Amino acid sequence: MSGEMMAVDYYIPLIMFLIVGAIVPIGALAAVKVISPQKSTFQKRATYEGGLRPIREAVIQYNVQYYLFAIVFVIFDVEVLFLYPWIYVYASEVIPTLGGVNIAIIDMLIFIVVLLIGLLYAIKKEALRWV
Repeated sequence: MSGEMMAVDYYIPLIMFLIVGAIVPIGALAAVKVISPQKSTFQKRATYEGGLRPIREAVIQYNVQYYLFAIVFVIFDVEVLFLYPWIYVYASEVIPTLGGVNIAIIDMLIFIVVLLIGLLYAIKKEALRWV
């Protein structure tokens, strides 16, 4: 019983982090809603052009291809960042083996294969073709 309680004790910081991580942004949004003035006027919503009257609408239509390119870049950029902890652990720790083959290497290869499949899919759908 004591071993089970010790295992649960490891999750207490994670649970506290999740609770605080949920309360802080909700509290900040609630505070802004309560404190900020609610009155909206035309001048507050107007585009600022150096004191001159706006000539046209500030909203410009962009090609969706730019957003798609940016999203694909961010996804692959963040996924590549996940390789750094693996490299650090692989270089500094003793990694368990499975039949003489390093488990961390197998995990990294699977992850990279999934990344390559996603990249090939994006290329096939012409998501990376510039406008």
